[in-house]
Amino acid sequence: MVFRGTITDAPDFDASADAETLYNAMKGIGSDKEAILDLVTSRSNAQRQEVIAAYKCSFGKDLIEDLKYELTGKFERLIVSLMRTSAYHDAKEIHDAIKGAGTNERCLIEVLASRNNAQTNDMVAAYKDAYGSDIEEDVIADTSGHFKKMLVVLLQGTRDESGVVDADLVEQDAQDLYAAGEEQWGTDEAKFIMILGNRSVTHLRMVFDAYEKIAEMSIEDSIKNELSGDFERLMLAVVQCIRSVPMFFARRLYKSMKGLGTADNTLIRIMISRSEIDMLDIRECFRLRYEKSLYNMIKDDTSGDYKRTLLNLCGGDDDLAGEFFPEAAQIAYKMWELSAMTKVQLRPTIRPASDFDPAADAQALRKAMKGFGTDEDAIIDIVAQRSNAQRQEIRQAFKSLLGRDLMKDLKSELSKNLERLIIGLMLTPAEFDAKMMRKAMEGAGTDEHALIEILVTRSNEEIQAMNAAYQDAYKKSLEEAVQSDTSGHFCRILVSLVQGAREEGPADVERADADAQELADACNADSDDMEMKFMSILCTRSFPHLRRVFQEFVRCSNKDIEQIIKKEMSGDVKNAFYAIVRSVKNQPSYFADRLYKAMKGLGTDDRALIRIMVSRSEVDLFNIRKEFKETHDDSLHEFIQVETMIGDTSGDYRKTLLILCGGED
Repeated sequence: MVFRGTITDAPDFDASADAETLYNAMKGIGSDKEAILDLVTSRSNAQRQEVIAAYKCSFGKDLIEDLKYELTGKFERLIVSLMRTSAYHDAKEIHDAIKGAGTNERCLIEVLASRNNAQTNDMVAAYKDAYGSDIEEDVIADTSGHFKKMLVVLLQGTRDESGVVDADLVEQDAQDLYAAGEEQWGTDEAKFIMILGNRSVTHLRMVFDAYEKIAEMSIEDSIKNELSGDFERLMLAVVQCIRSVPMFFARRLYKSMKGLGTADNTLIRIMISRSEIDMLDIRECFRLRYEKSLYNMIKDDTSGDYKRTLLNLCGGDDDLAGEFFPEAAQIAYKMWELSAMTKVQLRPTIRPASDFDPAADAQALRKAMKGFGTDEDAIIDIVAQRSNAQRQEIRQAFKSLLGRDLMKDLKSELSKNLERLIIGLMLTPAEFDAKMMRKAMEGAGTDEHALIEILVTRSNEEIQAMNAAYQDAYKKSLEEAVQSDTSGHFCRILVSLVQGAREEGPADVERADADAQELADACNADSDDMEMKFMSILCTRSFPHLRRVFQEFVRCSNKDIEQIIKKEMSGDVKNAFYAIVRSVKNQPSYFADRLYKAMKGLGTDDRALIRIMVSRSEVDLFNIRKEFKETHDDSLHEFIQVETMIGDTSGDYRKTLLILCGGED
């Protein structure tokens, strides 16, 4: 195994001298924290164990106890953890995760999914020694179901590490996984546990490739479709670790620092446990995935001696490098390839209601709005649980039977966000998109993000239907409206997208190579020429073709297309191109990010929230939900519940959004 850590053995090491330095740093009033952190982070774990022994010999005291006494808070936790061997550190993390009232399932998942056989076996022995109990028994007592079974399998530390691959068994395992999940109603979880818990890493990577050919979707997407809760999270973590342990940890580190507050226990655990193994690879993966160095994220998110210690463990700032390291370029190239191979099965959260009776629904809605007061619950239960086509039938029945306009009645009876949401659901998708475009452009300011989101993510057919609906509703073409409300290259990009004339069909390999080279050459041109060249390719080629273009762009430029757009462009042009790239890569993930931004921080962007929940509920909101959970660790359901609570005193708006969301992950 090639170690790519940031912490290595210190040369000219003298354990007794180090012990004395630490003793002097802690004696008297106050302690010299800088001396402590500089020494501890510049020694390997094996050397730290020698320092602990020398400290006891020289001073008759326990170094860890002294450090605990002298230091406080997160800094103390970090330094003390660095002094433990990796096996005892892992054992303590597992013990802390299961002791007391609640269980920290995420810690169990992270540690057990990412360790090799030797690390697991050492941890099991250390746990027994430190706590006098059996780790397997303690985990069994604290967990349940398939989640528990998979944890027990991982605790055995018996994964095949021979590296021998049997091609017939690869095909058999891929078929068995497909038969256990996507091919049948319900899931044979035992088959997933047996194969993912025991086969070698090399073997499983080949199984995942074979699986994609059979299922026309990635194993990750199948797991998201078939499994749920902690078991789903554990199996996804195992798959991510099979694909790339450094990328798995890059994701975990990002999640530990993004948003409000830092998950310090996770941050400390990963920085310590990987600092001598693969921190250099984690750094590369981090910058590749998040276009920001791990170093800078730590710097922005932490403070004081705690920050200095973490930065020493991180070992350097990759933003200074500018281009991919060779390993990161290979990972980037492979990621685009996976994205191109994967055929995502789009799954809605709202489906047509069975035993549908438009006349009965029309009468029930009239009853809910007649007389004094409005029965909002009755309105929500009907409107939010019918497909859009069924809602159109209800509109027609309402007019035919009652001689009234349902939309007008709803507007007069409802108010604020609930009214916007219910009316949005009652419009046809084309009418709704047209209205959202209008809202984004009317009044003093322009909501450029809304214009970008709608035009980038709609098909040619949807854009053409929206154009017709806009013309019909506002007696003006959408193209004219866009031209009068925007300017420059941004206007040209939107006008190009408004045509609804993007090419359709698969990638043309030869042309993709030429397109990638043109984009790479354009990066050296002046900004006007560069933006025009990017527009001519990004706004016209099919999404499958662009996936191939972006993959080849990595090969011919050693850069990532997202990184270039972020670095070389600015303002709305940058946002538009970035949205195209994100949509090409993974559209449900793009929407998950938009929903997160609409709700996080102070105040909720209700217009964006309504727009996405309404427009995607019958397309891919289930996929968006899964991406939201994967990226942000919180479920979309949970987020909506918390973030809409302040402005929605009656709870009706929130209730409707939660019905559209379709469930808790």
